[in-house]
Amino acid sequence: MAESPTAPDWLDKGDNAWQLTAGSLVALQSVPGLMILYAGMVPTKWAVNSAFMAFYAFASVLICWVIYAYKAAFGKKMLPFVGVPGPVVEMDWELRQATLPSANIAANFPLSTMVYFQFVFAAITVILMAGAFLGRMNFRAWMVFVPLWLTLSYTVGAFSVWGGGFLFWHGVIDYSGGYVIHLSSGTAGFVGAYWIGPRLKTDRERFIPHSTLLMLTGAGILWIGWNGFNGGDPYAASPDAGAAVLNTNVCTAMSLLVWTGLDIIFFGKPSTIGAVQGMITGLVAITPAAGVVAGWGAIIIGVCSGSVPWVSMNIIGKRVKFMEKVDDTLGVFHTHAVAGALGGFLVGIFATAKGCIAFAAISPGGAIAGNGKQIGWQIAGACFIIGWNVFWTSAIMLFIKYVLRIPLRMTEEELLVGDDAIHGESAYTFGDGVVVHLPPTLHGKEVQKSYDLEAARSSVSPAVAGRKEVKDA
Repeated sequence: MAESPTAPDWLDKGDNAWQLTAGSLVALQSVPGLMILYAGMVPTKWAVNSAFMAFYAFASVLICWVIYAYKAAFGKKMLPFVGVPGPVVEMDWELRQATLPSANIAANFPLSTMVYFQFVFAAITVILMAGAFLGRMNFRAWMVFVPLWLTLSYTVGAFSVWGGGFLFWHGVIDYSGGYVIHLSSGTAGFVGAYWIGPRLKTDRERFIPHSTLLMLTGAGILWIGWNGFNGGDPYAASPDAGAAVLNTNVCTAMSLLVWTGLDIIFFGKPSTIGAVQGMITGLVAITPAAGVVAGWGAIIIGVCSGSVPWVSMNIIGKRVKFMEKVDDTLGVFHTHAVAGALGGFLVGIFATAKGCIAFAAISPGGAIAGNGKQIGWQIAGACFIIGWNVFWTSAIMLFIKYVLRIPLRMTEEELLVGDDAIHGESAYTFGDGVVVHLPPTLHGKEVQKSYDLEAARSSVSPAVAGRKEVKDA
């Protein structure tokens, strides 16, 4: 038997094992976590398309990532906000030590591990954004949008804040993606939803999750997967990784409890959908701060993330005409843009000197560490991410619509029918020729019905007759 090659001196097997584990946990957040969450949160007729949008984006981002996008985000500087694009699939290149040359950072694991770890963050950013487009975006437009947005928007944010760009060297703190991932996906989701246009009026008025248990299952995967999301960003199996994991869970639990409490106070009942939203805002808000704040800082951030986005979603979003006009299907703007910006601002206050040293951050800490200027840099970083995404998301949407001439929104017939019209597939099928549609229920008062496929076809509107589509019950 041939002997195993000697491990290089720079390799720390523990760090490598943890980094691969953390990356896999983040991947599970997208596939299947967000696929299940999205499929459960939408009516039956949109379950397949919603999950498939996430499934497609995961694959599309990976191919773009290894061909050119990784180096644009984490390679040698080309401009102050982006690196030189190029492939990472060259012979033996992936076996080298992982380094971020523009940030002067080296890790004790292979470059291949770093490429995969950073890929899953890029993928989940696009998939989170999809939550704003569910229930009406043309799937072909989505297929084009994903690689364009990754190229023109995500790589710039990642390089600027993490890869050694100008925000990195000015000390902007974004521990694990409050700006790069959540503020960008929330901003782009809101802007994209404006350009795509709204769902059908009936869908906007009655868009009830068809499976609360599926929704909760997806939410649970998302929560536990966040241990890798935040725990992997020290690039080592270090004490800081453990602190980040604990702070993440503490903040998330507090945020969920605060959101649920507000639901009870103002609406009279605890809501599972509300609890999931509070969970998400807690996860998002702690992300830029996870390893650089103390435990009490995580609790304060959790109180803020359970209340400020609640007000944004349930009061401001319903009273400001422009906010109400933009059809952000799952409230991605509130749960990601608002919570991400909030967390980024609060880390400017609560980042400790010891936490920043443990993370090897450029910043000496936040306002509590005597560095009040950090708040200003956090605001500046947020403004750059917002502005860049508003411009490029709009430009990409208009390019797809007017240059490529691909409609951004589905046809009225497709919007009426859903998955059967778009993919020729339904979420729940049993036996030959039988499609089971599970209508939204309120307290169990509506009865589930099953229909023979041929009989159901006769009920399809004339505009879509002859195509293999079935009306939603």
